[in-house]
Amino acid sequence: MRGDGIDQNFTAEVLEAATAFAKEAGDITLRYFGGLVDHEAKGDGSPVTIADREAERLIRTRIESRWPDHGILGEEFGVTREDAAVRWILDPIDGTRSFMRGVPLYGVLIGVETREGPFVGVAHFPALGETVAAGEGLGCTWNGTPCEVSTVEELDWSLVLTTDAERILSRPEGAGFRALMRGSSFSRTWGDCYGHILVATGRAEAMVDPILSSWDAGPLLTILTEAGGTFTDLGGRRTIHGGSGVSTNGRMHAAILEALARDEA
Repeated sequence: MRGDGIDQNFTAEVLEAATAFAKEAGDITLRYFGGLVDHEAKGDGSPVTIADREAERLIRTRIESRWPDHGILGEEFGVTREDAAVRWILDPIDGTRSFMRGVPLYGVLIGVETREGPFVGVAHFPALGETVAAGEGLGCTWNGTPCEVSTVEELDWSLVLTTDAERILSRPEGAGFRALMRGSSFSRTWGDCYGHILVATGRAEAMVDPILSSWDAGPLLTILTEAGGTFTDLGGRRTIHGGSGVSTNGRMHAAILEALARDEA
């Protein structure tokens, strides 16, 4: 048992509930999916849609009904019970711009943590019919079947991903990422949460996100770890609150972080 008292029975209970909540919220998003949706800009300039708010409201209602003492951090409605021992982290639509354009690579993300760290993660992709879910000590599943990261050990056989190549190439990590792209088998911008899940399910070897909010990363550390991979921020810390995220199959993680830290490549 963890030092915070979380055991596998409770982890399994929360994982089952989080998976059900994500799928139910995903059904809401599908009502609006397939074209541009009425939206407004948030403070950071990114769009928020009717679907985002309805989906997060649904998940919050389900959590409040089942565990009224748990805290919640959601992208759309902020923090509830900040000092709670268990906290749910919600991103009702990760990849809102893709969602608004009818691109199916958006996800409903739910992570659950204590002060000791995350212990449950769910990423549900409503338009693709894919769900990846993990609980600490319980492994990772893809549509109910156990999954794991790839066994590729060499960069020149690897698929390397990021959300926006132009954005990362203009940042301090750009030179290192350019070197990774050159050295890899190929690189793509199958981005947002889907890129990280491609790594967890063995379909890619690395995903680099130089800007990542806590709700964007909420389920990723648990999912990648339970799939046999590695998730850290750019500084190498195993955290979902580092403001960035790097997912790998674990075999080249240190080398990839080292490359991204170089000023020139």
